[in-house]
Amino acid sequence: MGEQLTQNDVKKIKEEIEYRKIVVRKRELEAVKEARAQGDLSENFEYKAAKQDKNRNESRIRYLEKMLKNARIVSDESKEDEVGINNTVTVYFEEDDETEEYRLVTSVRGNSMQGLISIESPMGKALLGHRAGDRVLVKVDGDADYYVVVRKIDKTTDDSEDRLRKF
Repeated sequence: MGEQLTQNDVKKIKEEIEYRKIVVRKRELEAVKEARAQGDLSENFEYKAAKQDKNRNESRIRYLEKMLKNARIVSDESKEDEVGINNTVTVYFEEDDETEEYRLVTSVRGNSMQGLISIESPMGKALLGHRAGDRVLVKVDGDADYYVVVRKIDKTTDDSEDRLRKF
């Protein structure tokens, strides 16, 4: 089973692949050629660095293509009063007496430091499909769990600023 991706995720991945093939690949090949022209390759740091950059780009292209090949397309639409993909959710942590705000995204865009949590994370899985006012059990692993209360759901539609995570 592959990554869960929305149509917009697929579009962003295809755009990155195209950019890397057309722009980055050409630039990296030129850098390798220039470094190779400097002579002795055994002590040529620029050549080694250029080869590493070229290989890193090719690896990223293969990674993204494989991700697309194995992806499961999921809808980012949800009912007006339910938590869904791309929705911003305000949750209350009972144990800590704190309120936090998160946006649920697919795992390729997840970045907890920016408040973007994956729908495949324990909290993301637990929150999907719930409504404001619901008390939700979040199971972290076999023994650990905690409760949160869904306080508010905002239907966020603009995910244009989201970045694909690196590998």
